[in-house]
Amino acid sequence: MTISRVCAAALVACAGSAVCSGQLLGPQPEGKFKTFVGPDGKPPVLETPAGPYLIQTNPQTSPTNPLLMGGFGITQVNVDANGNNILGDAANEPSMAIDPTAPNRIVIGWRQFDNVNSSFRQAGNAWSNDGGRTWHNQQVFTPGTFRSDPVLDADADGNIYYSSLKGDFSLDTFISTDGGQTWSPPHPALGGDKQWIAIDRTGGIGDGNFYEVWSTAAGCCGNQIFSRSTDGGLTYMSPIAIPNSPVWGSMAIASDGTLYIVGVSFNNGNVYLLKSTNAKDPNQTPTFTSRQVDLGAVYNLGGNCDPNPQGLWGQLWVGVDNSGGPNDGNVYIVGSVDPAGADPLDVRCAISTDGGQTFTSTRVNDDPPSSGSYQWFGTMSVAPNGRIDVVWNDSRETGICNQSRLYYSSSSDGGQTWSANVAMSPQFNSHIGWPQQNKIGDYYHMRSDLLGADLAWAATFNGEQDVYHLRIGASDCNGNGIADSADISTGFSGDCNANGIPDECDIAAGVLTDADGDGFPDECMMTCLPDVNHDGTLDSADFTAWIAAFNSAAPECDQNGDGMCTSADFTAWVANFNAGCN
Repeated sequence: MTISRVCAAALVACAGSAVCSGQLLGPQPEGKFKTFVGPDGKPPVLETPAGPYLIQTNPQTSPTNPLLMGGFGITQVNVDANGNNILGDAANEPSMAIDPTAPNRIVIGWRQFDNVNSSFRQAGNAWSNDGGRTWHNQQVFTPGTFRSDPVLDADADGNIYYSSLKGDFSLDTFISTDGGQTWSPPHPALGGDKQWIAIDRTGGIGDGNFYEVWSTAAGCCGNQIFSRSTDGGLTYMSPIAIPNSPVWGSMAIASDGTLYIVGVSFNNGNVYLLKSTNAKDPNQTPTFTSRQVDLGAVYNLGGNCDPNPQGLWGQLWVGVDNSGGPNDGNVYIVGSVDPAGADPLDVRCAISTDGGQTFTSTRVNDDPPSSGSYQWFGTMSVAPNGRIDVVWNDSRETGICNQSRLYYSSSSDGGQTWSANVAMSPQFNSHIGWPQQNKIGDYYHMRSDLLGADLAWAATFNGEQDVYHLRIGASDCNGNGIADSADISTGFSGDCNANGIPDECDIAAGVLTDADGDGFPDECMMTCLPDVNHDGTLDSADFTAWIAAFNSAAPECDQNGDGMCTSADFTAWVANFNAGCN
């Protein structure tokens, strides 16, 4: 296989590029290869500025595609103020952060192409405070500045961090303290192409540590590709080299603060897991051990058909079981990889039960190995209870690599077995909507909770590239492991504005206010006196709620307006109940 496919992973055409001349280091068996370095000894650059800055002077809109109403729970993110799709633009390569103090606050960033006639892109961003049901698309950061490779994460206090690659391969970090509604000015950061970030939320000595790793292909500091901030992304330690220089991967943090990095080596195509037990300590320079990981297949970039010609088939993902359960401490690595034989691509999971020292692997997709289908953009996240969630694009139903549906599977036994694969989206064509760059980005991004997962991803349901949010499983915004709908129906949670979201979640996300801190939304207080549980419905549950209010002398006890909580208020509650509320 020639280097041309590797060069196709670059943003610009290969004409005149030293990286794109010649072939790989000899032919590889079965069309597979294990090196990504060109004859000049340099790896491919995935992000460089190209194309003029073009905007649409009078952008047109259209309703979002009605195919999304088929029960999949998919919502378009890059919409205008009226929730309509913007024609003639493109959006891809999304990353997502969720506020751990208010999980209905979700922020998604993406590569925003204002005009598909140019590959010039900027830092798109949008926020939701209702768990992804609706989205507020913000202005791009520093309009007119080339930006790419968005990566988002949150700290334990709910601050959101947006890492953005600029055209000179330096980074900026933007910080939001209000769920993405407003942002700080850019804070310069060290880094380079295909950076990834992770923030420690363990509550230990490394809590708040901000880790960055990036590619050796292009960046500030040669093979010194790792840095750390201990002051919330404002300043950084001098970058250091790390073993085997893994790229195109991700990071994960164990409950004890141990940091894991996964990626592929440009030198030999092998996958490596790096581990640091002292990166959490702000007084020590991080040191890493390295282990080669066998996923049971080869991390590859090309084939007879290509669903994402100028991009990756997905990056590598690492996750840790922090559940405290039987698989606590397990390390998982997931990616779309090329198995032996005719099967072009599978999603596989490598499993370590000894802290990343040794691995076994399993196949996640359940189609026949002889089907010739592509399972690409394999993406993983690990839930707080240890469940492993995996999604990917899958061509099994069409036999055409660029005609895919999003599929999902999970494992509740540490990756040993996987649930039956389920299609989660309509079919889409990844070869349309290209913004003068033949790819739909390089990754999706998923975050898991006790009942399911939130996914930021890109597809072409509107005949162009757009970014979507998908909720997989029942919503659980209060993190109690019970579906929000059940919390409301049983009276455990109120829903005074009847939006299907527990009031405590609306308060946490800023949808409703609770100035006196009594747990009940101010907007709904005393608007209907007998509706003591503030669920918008008068029923027997309100009697139980009044008894509880009487026993605790809560404000809802006072049904006759005398400012006291006495037995007379029960008679008043009955009268108010019988009178009803408008």
